[in-house]
Amino acid sequence: MTTAPSRLSALLASGEHLLRLSLRLDAVVTTANGLAYLALAQPLERLLGLEAGVGLAIGAFLTAYGLAVAVVGRSSPVHRAAASVVAMGNTAWVVASLAALSTGVLGLTTVGAVWAVMQSVTVGGFAALQYLGLRRSR
Repeated sequence: MTTAPSRLSALLASGEHLLRLSLRLDAVVTTANGLAYLALAQPLERLLGLEAGVGLAIGAFLTAYGLAVAVVGRSSPVHRAAASVVAMGNTAWVVASLAALSTGVLGLTTVGAVWAVMQSVTVGGFAALQYLGLRRSR
């Protein structure tokens, strides 16, 4: 009988499996986040301190990006160049989010600032796993 920790170790040891898992998780979380922004744009804009329409734009982008990441995660084998673009896109999101937060350009509320940091940590985690999966699958 295989234990859960050993299955997890085996999953994370293989670069291809780690890459595919990180892409699929990224796709689910990003698409769900995008759909939430689309469905709840006005209340989220008020809560986070975004100007009118920004929530819809973020939601549309995240939904499209999440669906594109899903396509990359479904290819067999995972297309390395496409996965690299996803990892770089995630890294760019983190940098842009932290820059927007530090400059105050979006005028985020305290809740919005905490949300921006939480998103950056999550997206940065996906990027790190994707880079690790790419490195291990050489």
